[in-house]
Amino acid sequence: MAVENFSLTYDEYVADFGKRNDEILRGRLGADLPDEFVARVSLAKEEVYRDLIRTKGLNLLPGAARWLERLKAEGWSQALATSAPRGNIDAVFAALGIEKFFDAVISSEEVKAGKPEPDVFLAAAAKMGVAPDDCIVIEDAPAGLEAARRAGMKSIGVLTTHNELKADLVAPNLDQLPEGFFRFRG
Repeated sequence: MAVENFSLTYDEYVADFGKRNDEILRGRLGADLPDEFVARVSLAKEEVYRDLIRTKGLNLLPGAARWLERLKAEGWSQALATSAPRGNIDAVFAALGIEKFFDAVISSEEVKAGKPEPDVFLAAAAKMGVAPDDCIVIEDAPAGLEAARRAGMKSIGVLTTHNELKADLVAPNLDQLPEGFFRFRG
């Protein structure tokens, strides 16, 4: 944003977690922003993010690897449904090697509306052939948790960047999820 002569506070940045770039930019700078501007700024932001992943690396949140492995071993279908573009997903998969855990991957480009609309979660459930009310969304952003609620899905809020979240269960991190939470499945 500084390159475009716009200021953005850390709190403003965090408040937009979970949203798509086009929605963030238009929400912050006005609904009438030209598509070219949105595309240019979005691409620049994502290129910086991908470069940081390539040069500095990336780590899973504490407990994430254990849950990914355990749920896969127990036969749970798992999806990644994100407001990020596919290029970011590919960069994260290359850095972490976790793509083997996911039965479906849905990016921001594959749905009409971003979070807090439920489109990305509903698309992931449909791709896996799972009813929304049989899904659990793990999210760290208010927009994502609202999208889960609108989709009719259960939710776990993880306090990574927000001190307070509204979800069916809120945990400080994935290491502190209750063991029995995933047993609701029928």
